Amino acid sequence: MESLLIIYKLIVWGYAAFDYISSKQRTGAGFVLVSLIYFCLQLFALIVRHMSWKRGAAFGSVVLLVLAAAFVEPLWALLLPLNGYELASVYIHRVWGIGAVLLTPMIWLDPSAGKLYGFVALFSFVSVTAVKRHIERMEQQEDRLDQMRNDLHRLTRRISEYHQYIKQSEYTLQLEERNRLSQRIHDQIGHSLAGALIQMEAAKRLMDADRDKAKQLLENAIHISKEGMEQIRMTLKQIKPPLEQIGLNRVKLFIEEFSAQHHLPVPLVCKGDLDVITPIQWKVIYENIAEALTNASKYAEATAIAVEIHVLNRVIKVEVKDNGKGAAKIKKGLGIIGMEERAASVHGTVIVDGTNGFSVTTLLPIHE
Repeated sequence: MESLLIIYKLIVWGYAAFDYISSKQRTGAGFVLVSLIYFCLQLFALIVRHMSWKRGAAFGSVVLLVLAAAFVEPLWALLLPLNGYELASVYIHRVWGIGAVLLTPMIWLDPSAGKLYGFVALFSFVSVTAVKRHIERMEQQEDRLDQMRNDLHRLTRRISEYHQYIKQSEYTLQLEERNRLSQRIHDQIGHSLAGALIQMEAAKRLMDADRDKAKQLLENAIHISKEGMEQIRMTLKQIKPPLEQIGLNRVKLFIEEFSAQHHLPVPLVCKGDLDVITPIQWKVIYENIAEALTNASKYAEATAIAVEIHVLNRVIKVEVKDNGKGAAKIKKGLGIIGMEERAASVHGTVIVDGTNGFSVTTLLPIHE
């Protein structure tokens, strides 16, 4: 702002100096003296940092210009609007009030000089006000940008802490699950196996002395061992989730993360017997849904996306449909080609339709 005002002042001073020299055919000691004093005040205002000194320099410049216009050369009045703007903006906060103050000297000027002064005053007022408003907007934008940077830094730190918390929670859950399994094996399976071992040791000792008693002990040991094996089987069955739950939960987790990241509602509908879907088919379904959702977020300009997994009599139908702009002509890129290749690897197919929104349907055969 200050550098721009200096440029304006130099332009106006140059015009006044050229007009003075052209009309007088001499420089004049008074004009040179006023110029030196004026530029010294301007340099002083640029050098000092304290606002009271800057205001003093601005007030001194205005007084100097008034005296110079009255006793040396009337053209010095052309510099009054710029210096007056600096001084008036400190005490007057309304823009039009500053403009009225700048135009006041026209009352004491003759008509010809008053027109030129009015033009310079209006030009100075409009240009400096516009530049000042522009600088204020830039400062506001910089403040907002700094605030956004701080918010981003804070959110990034929170996300990092959240990921660390998730990792710690997963590790804690793993330790708790290991401890639970260890305690369960010790309390149930360990006791059963220890009891069977004791029965077999006793039968070994009684084998020669009392064969019937030894036989009974062996039968008890076999029975206890069978119960222990059954407990092992039940424990493993409770720990290991069904395959369809692993695949479906993975799909649900990705859809929830996608919906939260892109702020799009993505409902998931499942129909039919999901038990018939094999692990390799779940892999194809997951990757095709992920690819279709990613493409929809990039190109479809959609406000909602629906995902449906429907197990029919002969095929598994997986459809991802959005309400976006669609496409009259489908151009198969790497994404669609990749989905087709994945489906073909398990003897399936992919159907793409862009007439009403955009939909990607994956059809996979059911293996009997």
